Amino acid sequence: MSTYTNLPAPSPEQGLNRYLQEIRKFPLLEPEEEYMLAKAWVERQDSTAAHRLVTSHLRLAAKIAMGYRGYGLPQAEVISEANVGLMQAVKRFDPEKGFRLATYAMWWIRAAIQEYILRSWSLVKLGTTSAQKKLFFNLRKAKAKVGALEDGDLRPENLAQIAKDLSVSENEVVEMNRRLSGSDASLNATVGSEDGGAQWQDWLEDEDSDQAEAYAEQDEMDARRSMLVEAMSVLNERERDILMQRRLADEPVTLEDLSASYGVSRERIRQIEVRAFEKLQEKMRELAKGKGMAIPA
Repeated sequence: MSTYTNLPAPSPEQGLNRYLQEIRKFPLLEPEEEYMLAKAWVERQDSTAAHRLVTSHLRLAAKIAMGYRGYGLPQAEVISEANVGLMQAVKRFDPEKGFRLATYAMWWIRAAIQEYILRSWSLVKLGTTSAQKKLFFNLRKAKAKVGALEDGDLRPENLAQIAKDLSVSENEVVEMNRRLSGSDASLNATVGSEDGGAQWQDWLEDEDSDQAEAYAEQDEMDARRSMLVEAMSVLNERERDILMQRRLADEPVTLEDLSASYGVSRERIRQIEVRAFEKLQEKMRELAKGKGMAIPA
């Protein structure tokens, strides 16, 4: 909606705290005031009324967006997507239905955030395999094991042994060794005194946890998320929306709220949810079988 071009927008440069302070300046609306503004938008397309409806709910959008911090995405972008959902809610809000805009907007805000998360996951390129990550975190230890502590290329016998120990190709060992000890010289810079000081790459190794295993687990999680994105394509828009709001939201939406949103009975919403979940599971199992992965029932 072009009428919202002058909304405050979160950005990494601005800082989240500053944005939150800025949106607190917009007053909340009393029920009667909200109703009149919504009527003005519906009946006359009053852009000023729409702008007030949106700005008075920016705090709600930010609060919901904060609940999705665990997905590792830029918070400013998550809030921006929440605001997009809020704008869509205002655009479609019918004040005659008898409930407040905040109740209606929550569905649209969460849906916009969840769509953004799914889009972001679908764009993730694993690039570096779990074996390569294991190589990165364990090469120095493997070199010490075979007595190859000098800089430069590895001797053929050491190269073969390290590749075997870490289950990677010799070419991968050569490439990683050159990155760690050649062009990426900063990793070999001494930390502390010149004599006997530790190197930066020493700090990459965590003796208290298996970094390689952790990254392998992360790779599997990424693969499952990618499959989820692909599997969601078997659902139509209504099924996807209901499933996300009922099964994927941090705070699941009630059957009653969704029935009011879609104008159907609670039982119908439940049926759609169950069927959508079954379709999703079936597609996930199909994809997992093709990739040699197991999907829990």
